[in-house]
Amino acid sequence: MNADNVKSQMRKGILEYCILLILDKKPSYASDIITALKEAKIIVVEGTLYPLLTRLKNSDLLAYQWEESTQGPPRKYYSLTEKGELFLLELEKAWDELSETISAIRNNVNN
Repeated sequence: MNADNVKSQMRKGILEYCILLILDKKPSYASDIITALKEAKIIVVEGTLYPLLTRLKNSDLLAYQWEESTQGPPRKYYSLTEKGELFLLELEKAWDELSETISAIRNNVNN
């Protein structure tokens, strides 16, 4: 078993959650989302991000609006819909439960 493969799968599993967390703060352009993920040590390329954003939008979790840019063509800014906000709350509860479970197992194994 390869640890890098497992780590990659773990990152993929939380990528949607991370995107929703970023967009919960403020509407963002795709490159801003990539930058925020990179700052958090999650490396994502546009080829991975755009299909994910489309899937989230098609699930009515995201909306977007075009905004004029001083540095070229208009930009598509993504934001959470009401359904997306509720979905994020569900993911946050699930993350908290999972984190508590893992912490409990780690603490019990280490004692």
